[in-house]
Amino acid sequence: MPKPDFWKNNKRYYDLKSYWRNLFGCNVHKLQIDAGFSCPNRDGYVAVGGCIYCDGRGSKLRQKGILPSVTEQIASGKKYYKPHASKFVAYFQTFTNTYAPVEKLRELYKEALAQEDVIGLSIGTRPDCIDTYVVELLSEHAKKYHIWVELGLQSANDQTLQFINRGHNFQQFTESVKLLAGNGINICVHIIIGLPGENDKDVLNTARTLAAMPVNGIKIHSLLALDGTVLGEMYKKRTISMITKEQYVSLAADVLEILPPEMVIQRLTADGYRDIFLAPDWAMNKLDVLNSINKELERRDSYQGKKYRITS
Repeated sequence: MPKPDFWKNNKRYYDLKSYWRNLFGCNVHKLQIDAGFSCPNRDGYVAVGGCIYCDGRGSKLRQKGILPSVTEQIASGKKYYKPHASKFVAYFQTFTNTYAPVEKLRELYKEALAQEDVIGLSIGTRPDCIDTYVVELLSEHAKKYHIWVELGLQSANDQTLQFINRGHNFQQFTESVKLLAGNGINICVHIIIGLPGENDKDVLNTARTLAAMPVNGIKIHSLLALDGTVLGEMYKKRTISMITKEQYVSLAADVLEILPPEMVIQRLTADGYRDIFLAPDWAMNKLDVLNSINKELERRDSYQGKKYRITS
């Protein structure tokens, strides 16, 4: 297999661990942070109820009560992961982490970057919560630190976005990418395979669209049905069906073939909270899913980027 020389693993795609080892020469780990943000798709600014697959509880820390400070959360995470990593990226993960006045964002991001061995930030957010003020702040940090912005997209199909109650359209996503690109900020996009009403063509169209954009990384996972969500109720009433493992593995491999070989694959599967997890059962075994995707690529004698085509 003509494997790119920057892949330092036995996988057929460019995973985040390899990317960071290539870039920093050491193991780097993300430290999840819940900084108390809300979501405009839940608080009424855009909509209420959130996306149909979101349970709205936030992190486990939030469920326990008063949130520890950013400093305390990083210290706790470093203690747990220190044997496996020497550098860290502070991952503002829960809900929409640019949904606040820029002064508050500056304070929180500065606090995270002030911690020892923290070399950068990863900011989870929505396309409609990116503006010039946020970009200016992040580009300032990008001059000294490793910065990622993670944009939840899920699909490039506006009909799908409306059905899952995303509260934004694809044009808004495109505009946010244009604002972010070229400022030293890495862009990661989240997509979901198995969304209601979508077929293989829709999924591959989303992949091809992102492959042609200035996107540096991607997170891919299957649709999960969780109890207490609109989607969960649909599943229990059997008004929707969930993608099978075989379908997911095949489509994930198809997507990888389309993406640029240097695009960082930050995630290829995900699971949900076990106490509210409904389906699909196979998604709870993440290692098996990852191994199955790699085996599928091996079976095809294929790899990430094999079918990537540069477009003008």
